[in-house]
Amino acid sequence: MIDKPPWLRAHGARWTPGTERVAFESGWITVTDQTAIAPTGRASPYGLVRFKNLAVAVLPIHEDGTVTLVGQHRFPFGDYSWELPEGGAPLDEDPLEGAKRELAEETGLVAAEWREVMRTQLSNSVTDERMIGYLATGLSPSDAVHAADETEAIAIARAPFREVLDAAMAGYLPDMLTVAMLLRAHHMAVEGSLPGALARLMLR
Repeated sequence: MIDKPPWLRAHGARWTPGTERVAFESGWITVTDQTAIAPTGRASPYGLVRFKNLAVAVLPIHEDGTVTLVGQHRFPFGDYSWELPEGGAPLDEDPLEGAKRELAEETGLVAAEWREVMRTQLSNSVTDERMIGYLATGLSPSDAVHAADETEAIAIARAPFREVLDAAMAGYLPDMLTVAMLLRAHHMAVEGSLPGALARLMLR
């Protein structure tokens, strides 16, 4: 972890929230409408999506340098998406426990070692959704029976890390959590933050 550079300080005034009106609510999100005051002093209508879960993403890397991916149809774009195991952890839950649950439910795998490697904000102009990403190693099949989400029909694939990264860079894996985590893992491998043997297998 590097020290925070001095140029990362905040500048100017903050946004001033207005009175919120709930426009829509489900078990996953609340959509609110308000008139906020921008840092420039201008009043601005603002629609905000508030998430009831923290996004968690897992990069499961096997000892041979391969990665397990999951594939499923995604509703918003109406297309098929290959991506890392990911999902939501309730805000009052330890996110690591949520990540372990998602890995087991979507892939049938458990990991002996977990490492938090990333925290991000997702689309921070219109949502308050945040993500924590984990690197999972020491993988083995789970002995427990894990009930998958009743709306998910998931396929599983296993491929070399470099092949997966190249596919993501070519636009075949457009899910942003997946892209960010793959780039983070590549950076860790290049910078020597992963065991040497594993890093060599990932980069070959």
